[in-house]
Amino acid sequence: MRQHPTLRTLPLLLLTALVLGGCTTNPVTGESQLRLMMSEDEEIAIGKEQYQPTLQTQGGRYYRSEELNAYVSEVGQSLARVSDRPNMPYEFTVINSGTPNAWALPGGKIAINRGLLVELDNEAQLASVLGHEVVHAAASHSAQRMQRGMLINLGVAGIGIGAALSDNRYAPLIMGGAAVGSQLIMAQYSQAHEFEADRYGMQYMAEAGYNPEAAVELQQVFVKLSEGGNNNFISGLFQSHPPSQKRVDNNREIARELGSSGDFNAERYEQKLAGLRQDQDAYTAYDKARKAMQDEEREKALALVESAIDQVSNEAAFFSLRGDIRREMDSTDEAMSDYSRAVELYPEMFRYRLNRGLLHHDLENWDSAEKDLKASLESVPTSIAYLGLGDAVAAQGRQSEAKQYYQQAAQDQGKIGELARQRLEAMGG
Repeated sequence: MRQHPTLRTLPLLLLTALVLGGCTTNPVTGESQLRLMMSEDEEIAIGKEQYQPTLQTQGGRYYRSEELNAYVSEVGQSLARVSDRPNMPYEFTVINSGTPNAWALPGGKIAINRGLLVELDNEAQLASVLGHEVVHAAASHSAQRMQRGMLINLGVAGIGIGAALSDNRYAPLIMGGAAVGSQLIMAQYSQAHEFEADRYGMQYMAEAGYNPEAAVELQQVFVKLSEGGNNNFISGLFQSHPPSQKRVDNNREIARELGSSGDFNAERYEQKLAGLRQDQDAYTAYDKARKAMQDEEREKALALVESAIDQVSNEAAFFSLRGDIRREMDSTDEAMSDYSRAVELYPEMFRYRLNRGLLHHDLENWDSAEKDLKASLESVPTSIAYLGLGDAVAAQGRQSEAKQYYQQAAQDQGKIGELARQRLEAMGG
């Protein structure tokens, strides 16, 4: 059985990086600092390993608009080119999540949620967000957080990540690098790192032709939202990037130093966001349907998600949720149809293949279950997929292979791991 590459290589990369520490020069500030003895190649490799699984656990790529992804990437790359590490392989992706958030992994792997995009007023504010994340990547802030011990204990890296994966009902079952990446992006930056990212991000903005005053405006808005207890922001951006009046004051002083010239590009931003804003009512209905489902109000959830589908007929997440609801209501055939539609629209998304695979498992369609569960593992490893695969191949008479899958699932510390260990015991170890 081939182990998922993230599970196989990420621990080795991290352990290699964590063995030795020392002083080095911050590539952005030029100051001496304690950090990992990690080469740039290792830093890039860790980010590359974690990026796609972390994107998927946070909601997946906003696949419905490649134009919007290209626009965000264009703005991001304009900042990356003037950064202090312009040669890193920067990537910028829009995530299909209504939670306002943005994050950076080592090696220049950056993402912003659609839920944050709709809160911004112009392109300069987008540049402020992305420039801030470019600094986190360029200054190796993520690598430094690893050094502080957050990820050293790889054996328990997947425990306690429910908040980081709140969009995903399989959160407690996610394993390996996907869990590590989600921990990393939700961990709070130090005040020093936030001030560095603000200052040098504003410099990058100015050098790329944007008005740094937009960074002041944005922080003022964030402070007001934080004081108002906006739960959506608190569960997203503010968890890892806490705002403060001190940051507003610092940014105002930096803007004075840099000058108030540069573009805001409000009209262009609205043109690029037009499609997303047009669909916002559908996504709001979807979010309400998810909340109703959590509250076990299935009929209400079904009505809401069907309203969302009526408005936007090509969003895989809507069909996946309706499949979940129908499965809970014992409408098995309809649930299968919804899951298949979600897979058709976004075949790379692990959750949609996992949903359909588990339903095939329940119906004892063992060959179909095996195919879907294996496909889900290609993107994100989960203990429940390993357990289901063990059952699927065992039912087809492949006991030795089943044992290997159960051994993977047995690493889980909860109910799934317990079931896997029971199956192994029944097979004689």
